[in-house]
Amino acid sequence: MADESNKVVAEVRDSFGKGAARKIRAAGKIPAVIYGHGTEPVHITVPAHQVGLLLRKANAVLDLDIDGKSQLTLVKDVQKDPVLQIIEHLDLLIVRRGEKVQVEVPVHVEGEPFSGTIAVLDIPTIKLEVEATHIPERIVIDVTDAEEGTQYHAKDFALPTGAVLAEDEDLLILNIVVPAAVRSDEEVEAEEAAAEEAAAAEEAAEESAE
Repeated sequence: MADESNKVVAEVRDSFGKGAARKIRAAGKIPAVIYGHGTEPVHITVPAHQVGLLLRKANAVLDLDIDGKSQLTLVKDVQKDPVLQIIEHLDLLIVRRGEKVQVEVPVHVEGEPFSGTIAVLDIPTIKLEVEATHIPERIVIDVTDAEEGTQYHAKDFALPTGAVLAEDEDLLILNIVVPAAVRSDEEVEAEEAAAEEAAAAEEAAEESAE
């Protein structure tokens, strides 16, 4: 959500290339580009430390001050050095108050499932359509005492007011399972035998089709 804490003073830049980018980062800034709503891309720099802190939250919205004019932007892409993990460049999408955007919101699991089971997050985010200035930091699911075999699909998650699911509602997000190490030898052997039988049946079907 846009508020005083994400106001960022940005500066328009006219120097490009790797050398210019290195100088910008050496000066404690990050090169970025603003685009969207049919406008020409605007190349800017933003303060690295302040923006780095804001980017700890997924789908950060930055209220940029560019030459005294305010511009709301949604962080769409963060390019980092693969080794040093230094932010090298940002892509910022122009947004307007009240405008709906599609974003991937992190899933947060709370509670402990039934004894002997674990919660396995197959997909760590859910795609939502939501107002740009009211993007939730996370979507919470409580798995307290959930039993083995329990599944949570996209439609099972409680969404904040104003947010709409932008996924297939049957998309499997979370599974409650018994870890392999906890299963008995007999269960593991039975599963392996069933898998071998299925593979053999598939091969036989392929051969008969030929």
